[in-house]
Amino acid sequence: MKNKTSITLSEDLLDAVNRQSGDYKSRSDFIEAAVRAYIVSMERDARNEQDLSIINRRADSLNEEAADVLDYQVRLRNEESP
Repeated sequence: MKNKTSITLSEDLLDAVNRQSGDYKSRSDFIEAAVRAYIVSMERDARNEQDLSIINRRADSLNEEAADVLDYQVRLRNEESP
């Protein structure tokens, strides 16, 4: 369900909306799509920030594990060499 609302935009922003909203049925549809896209972007950024925080908290452990795997690979290669 859609609700009618009123917003105030600066003239230059409204001009840009008018120029860009050609493929949409109305300015309202364009603005709704733009706000939805912005919200999706904000949510994605928040998830990425959360993921980065988790990676950073676990960086030492992940680096130790990677070093262990690389060391194991080197030992295997050395054992396989003639």
